Amino acid sequence: MSNNQGLIQQATKNNQSVQKSGKPSTLRDYIKQMEGEIAKALPAVITPERFTRMVLTALSTDKKLELCTPQSFLGAMMTAAQLGLEPNTPLGQAYLIPYKNKGVLECQFQIGYKGLIDLAYRSGEVEIIQAQVAFENDEFDYELGLDPKLKHKPAKENRGKPIYYYAIFKTKSGGYGFEVMSFHDIKLHAKKYSQSYSSEYSPWQKNFDEMAKKTVLKRVLKYAPLKSDFVRAIAVDETVKKEISDDMYTVPAVELDETEYIITGEEIVVEEEQK
Repeated sequence: MSNNQGLIQQATKNNQSVQKSGKPSTLRDYIKQMEGEIAKALPAVITPERFTRMVLTALSTDKKLELCTPQSFLGAMMTAAQLGLEPNTPLGQAYLIPYKNKGVLECQFQIGYKGLIDLAYRSGEVEIIQAQVAFENDEFDYELGLDPKLKHKPAKENRGKPIYYYAIFKTKSGGYGFEVMSFHDIKLHAKKYSQSYSSEYSPWQKNFDEMAKKTVLKRVLKYAPLKSDFVRAIAVDETVKKEISDDMYTVPAVELDETEYIITGEEIVVEEEQK
């Protein structure tokens, strides 16, 4: 753990001084205190000014984020920065999501579908990565076993409802793999494993297809020869972290209560997976 541990505490002291002066203390104040560390964490492809602008836009767009604990919000923000992923933008690379955990509103970090693809390509081991949707009027079939096969010919029009999601990869050495999940299995998986699935702020509610593609991508990429950096990046997906480090992978994730979600300020109980 680095000296970054004390950054939140220092920001808190500074903001207490701001409060005494009669000015409100907000997450924007904390972000301003963190500008130097944000600059150090970001890869060259994203400027600190642009990243800070994206984070501030996320706060303005989703008022629930402003109510999250500063520690969890800054932890999610720095995780996105170190991964070089843009949070809460139309690119869909990553998301900062308000999540009610044991009665406290915290910020959860999630990797988006396109962010997952970007991280996989950065590994340098794969040549092609794709995730697709097969609709009920498409010509779609697959076989598993010693000679696996997958065939998908999209209908030219009136494709109908989505019935399967699948992902494929091909390595530079010629190896390949694919994973297929039905629409029904995707929903069951999301309800069981995504703590924020039922939140109105969850990407599952706003971008179901992209999150479904991410699900099959994560499954198929388990079999791809990717570098350890990719595996470490996946480990921080859907986590809440309350500490800051030069290496956010090493920060332990907070244990989440899987029965609390944010839906316009209301709590609901997760549906049990159908048997």
